[in-house]
Amino acid sequence: MKIGIIGAGNIGGNLTRRLTALGHDVSVANSRGPHTLTALAEETGATPVHVEEAARDAEVVVVTVPLKAVPDLPAGLLDGAAEGVAVIDTGNYYPQQRDGRIAEIEDGLTESRWTERQIGHPVIKAFNGTYAQDILDKPRPRGAADRVALPVSGDDEAAKKVVRDLIDELGFDTVDNGGQDESWRQQPGTPVYGNTGGSEEIRAALAAASPERTPEWRA
Repeated sequence: MKIGIIGAGNIGGNLTRRLTALGHDVSVANSRGPHTLTALAEETGATPVHVEEAARDAEVVVVTVPLKAVPDLPAGLLDGAAEGVAVIDTGNYYPQQRDGRIAEIEDGLTESRWTERQIGHPVIKAFNGTYAQDILDKPRPRGAADRVALPVSGDDEAAKKVVRDLIDELGFDTVDNGGQDESWRQQPGTPVYGNTGGSEEIRAALAAASPERTPEWRA
């Protein structure tokens, strides 16, 4: 599968490592340019590209940049992507630590719905509560008793299936958290955030979430 990854930090770098190891054709980009990705490319075989080129012909695009950087992504970012491209948003709103105040999110818009509006394309929220090292260390075969489950939210059911199948290939179960308006259940400060339980534990954590954003996760 042709996959574009925008952002080469902890999550983006480790997804690049795992997806190339599984045989996918991965292009990876960051804000500093492809010349800064030489080491990752040599390690993994991924193709370093400019952000504007990351989605070209891609069937899956992973957006894994700080929320404050999402509005700075190039206009028409997905214009050259494959028809029906599935876009994964791994982002979280960290107002006090990193992103500053984003008024729409403070007023109750879910983080991924805000991202959708910035890039002009539906997204599937996944990996946002996953520790980056777990992407390397926690994959397990299907059916393993200690297999970790990841919550997945999104309105596009076809794209969601593509993402869930890809996560399964990576060695994790998934739990469908419904549409994007339910994705607040995955946001920082909820019981599922950072949770490495199996499917039943993740379902229970999602059900226990409160829509009230606690003070430490507000600007």
